[in-house]
Amino acid sequence: MFRHIILIGCILLSLSFNVKGQELNCQVEINADQIQNANKQVFETLKGAINEYMNTTKFSNAQFSANEKIDCRLFFTIKEYNDNTMIGDLQIQASRPVYNSTYTTTLINFKDTKIEFSYQENEPLIYSENNMESNLTAILNFYAYLIIAVDFDSFALNGGDPYYEKAQNVVQMAQSSGESGWKAFEDTKNRPSVLASYTEPNTSIIRTLIYEYHRLGLDEMVLSPDKGRAKISSTLNYLKKIYDVAPMSVALSIFKDSKLDELVNLYTKSSQTERDNAYEILSTLYPTENDRVTKIKNGTNK
Repeated sequence: MFRHIILIGCILLSLSFNVKGQELNCQVEINADQIQNANKQVFETLKGAINEYMNTTKFSNAQFSANEKIDCRLFFTIKEYNDNTMIGDLQIQASRPVYNSTYTTTLINFKDTKIEFSYQENEPLIYSENNMESNLTAILNFYAYLIIAVDFDSFALNGGDPYYEKAQNVVQMAQSSGESGWKAFEDTKNRPSVLASYTEPNTSIIRTLIYEYHRLGLDEMVLSPDKGRAKISSTLNYLKKIYDVAPMSVALSIFKDSKLDELVNLYTKSSQTERDNAYEILSTLYPTENDRVTKIKNGTNK
């Protein structure tokens, strides 16, 4: 049965039963090429530890079978390494299947540029929902909850509520630590800002977009491409509403990095009127992406 039915059922079941099932199928990569004169084995053990943590920790009460796990990828680029402290970037990607097709669509594509944590070789990574065991596990927990939240949102309107709350709990615990990337108002793309873009009233309409774009748009295209694409077109108006009240919202850049190439492909078979409307909205939101947005107007992906 299609996963959105299972996921909604799992939310209801979890209210009465402590149903458990690991949620993520996470690929972990670590690039430490910029680090010289260091024991590179520590990066291999770190990769193994993060891989095990993300793929064995149960982050929710929902039940997932093996083929329903959420595909995601964490790509760490370590730029500095001193006294067991690592500093660098983290690219987070997550995707989900489109109904009755072999196509997968990107849900999240975001680079966190404020990654800093301490790690000693062979150090165990310990999961705790209510305590901050380390900055590394706090980062991993935050993005695990965010990935699950957005995935649930894509199958049911506001389906991710419990997991945004868990992510907020991580933020609150981590902010008291003073670690980089957690400070309120530090910048518009740190972890609190990412969470706020999904949960604050002036931008949380992005969650309605996520549901309508995926469940009512992409998932319907196998039955009616024109109907599905029309729904996707209508969701672009939500982006404009976000832009009007919060033009620097990270929600807009996450959508761009996740969806712009997909939109170029989707509009190759649409009407000129539909393409022109999409172009009008997207060219205003993303003026630096003129080449790709113009492809939408012209109906070509070349």
